[in-house]
Amino acid sequence: MKIVVTGTRGIPNVMGGVETHCEELFPRIASLGFDVTVIRRTDYVKDRLTSYKGVRLVDIDCPKKKSFEAIVHTFKAVNKAKRLGADVLHIHAIGPALLVPYAKILGMKVVFTHHGPDYDRDKWGFAAKAVLKLGERFGCMFADEVIVISEVIRKLIKQKYGRTSHVHLIYNGVPAPDICDYPEYFEALGIEPGKYVLGMCRFVPEKNLHHLVEAFSRIKAKGCKLVLAGDTDFEDNYSRHLKETARKHGVVLPGFVKGQKLHALLTHARCYVLPSSHEGLPIALLEAMSYGLPVVVSDIPANLEVGLKHEDYFKTGDIGQLAGKLQKIIDSDFHRVAYDMTPYDWEKIAGQTAEVYHRLNV
Repeated sequence: MKIVVTGTRGIPNVMGGVETHCEELFPRIASLGFDVTVIRRTDYVKDRLTSYKGVRLVDIDCPKKKSFEAIVHTFKAVNKAKRLGADVLHIHAIGPALLVPYAKILGMKVVFTHHGPDYDRDKWGFAAKAVLKLGERFGCMFADEVIVISEVIRKLIKQKYGRTSHVHLIYNGVPAPDICDYPEYFEALGIEPGKYVLGMCRFVPEKNLHHLVEAFSRIKAKGCKLVLAGDTDFEDNYSRHLKETARKHGVVLPGFVKGQKLHALLTHARCYVLPSSHEGLPIALLEAMSYGLPVVVSDIPANLEVGLKHEDYFKTGDIGQLAGKLQKIIDSDFHRVAYDMTPYDWEKIAGQTAEVYHRLNV
């Protein structure tokens, strides 16, 4: 069965939750005997790869404009998928899902993965939010099979569109932790193992990293530093102000990190913090949990679904409460936490996704 994937900026080593999802999932799908092609956006890839771990890679140009690049790229990708003879087109995220009806007109079976209601993100204006909502509607109404990454999203599409059949709850996953040291990297950053708080995500308003910077500035850090790993796809007033404020407060900004640098940061962090006002099912949080990090996260539905202890949550937007949680962790002994990561096993998730493909009887 030939599977063509779009809706991601690309793989490997491209920043973003959907991108991490696809990087982990589709090599495993390919290993199950499927013919998999991922269509990438040229501006986001820094390599000339034509394949990655058994997955074919096809690059397509599109304008790098946040308001419409996903739609333009997906339109081109749908046409490319048809020319490639796709049996199944797998579309990720609600923006690209606007093209689900077009793919159906071209005669392809379509699987749509709903990663979260992106129209809730602060970066979008009225028109963009309207388009995203329409994309969600088209994806949920016209895709042959719908995958949701959380129970919150499954309830949402049932309530909004009445869709209950051919809907599959398949969580995001996380690979086994790669416990490692990287002393020269830590020396370059000016941090020590166990003496830093880690925030790791894109620098966009709904992640509320400005709340984390403010909260950390209020506490007695006792030699601990705040590390914000990540960056933004589109430099804007928010990301510039966040970086400027962070530097003024002595925050360490290593940029977007992958590989050994990321593994080392996760291995030795004192805790991980995610103060978001919007998430689907955050892979970064799952990664931190896989390394046994104490976590402090906002009490939004997607984070609550993970089922952490009550004390791991704080009221979204409450900087004082967040500061109190951070102070308690810094005042406590350095320790690790044992989480049940069984639901987030990528091998299991690949098997569940393969079952969805087989349901199409292509």
